[in-house]
Amino acid sequence: MTEQLRLMAVHAHPDDESSKGAATMAKYVSEGVDVLVATCTGGERGSILNPKLQGDAYIEEHIHEVRAKEMAEARDILGVKQEWLGFVDSGLPEGDPLPPLPEGCFALQDVEEATGALVKLIREFKPHVITTYDENGGYPHPDHIMTHKISMLAFETAGDPTRYPEAGEPWQPLKLYYNQGFNRQRTLALHEALLARGMESPYGEWLERWLTAGRERTLTTFVPCGDFFEIRDKALIAHATQIDPDGGWFRVPLDLQREVWPTEEYELAKSRVGTSLPEDDLFAGIRNN
Repeated sequence: MTEQLRLMAVHAHPDDESSKGAATMAKYVSEGVDVLVATCTGGERGSILNPKLQGDAYIEEHIHEVRAKEMAEARDILGVKQEWLGFVDSGLPEGDPLPPLPEGCFALQDVEEATGALVKLIREFKPHVITTYDENGGYPHPDHIMTHKISMLAFETAGDPTRYPEAGEPWQPLKLYYNQGFNRQRTLALHEALLARGMESPYGEWLERWLTAGRERTLTTFVPCGDFFEIRDKALIAHATQIDPDGGWFRVPLDLQREVWPTEEYELAKSRVGTSLPEDDLFAGIRNN
């Protein structure tokens, strides 16, 4: 392929792009790939998770603007482009029974209608590859599950001239992947490596939960991107309301991560090109066509 390769990562909230596949995106940017993050919501209902910023009245009152600025900083660190789809954060309902979702939020939108915004962006950017979440959302946040739904429908309809004719000239992406960076294989490898070094592991409870979680996801694609883990972490720290720089995300030394598990993982969900599994490149089957 002689034209510039293009990758679109579809995420639910600002900060998701930095915690899921960020090193992969930074790697591809360094290779000249055009990378665009599509952020479905503004994160308006996200909690302030960094204990150092909790209770800050300005942040609480202006959370939408603050998270937009954090997104801009992370975007610049990763070297990617970024667009907002303009939906409103649904929040994460808690309690028993669960409270209803707020009126007008992303997760309550009609799937067909909401998909139109993503189809328009796909037809404008013309990605060869799209990454998104699996049917469980990676974890069952209503916005993540809705992101999955519109991503799947957009992949199927963006190339169909009879669907969303107002959204521009048709464009058919060639591959769609689910982010699977939080997988048992990686977690177990890092857990055992930490214990072997006499260090405390933050993954004990995660592994216990996996014992009762049922079947594991199929990992098809392992992208080598260890050289970009530091950029990933800087982008994540830029989302200061969401991430404690002294928290569990950063307890595993980068040198250990690069030695033990220097990849980010994906599950190939749809492909319009031939490829051989496992892969080490999201563009496998596309580069040589």
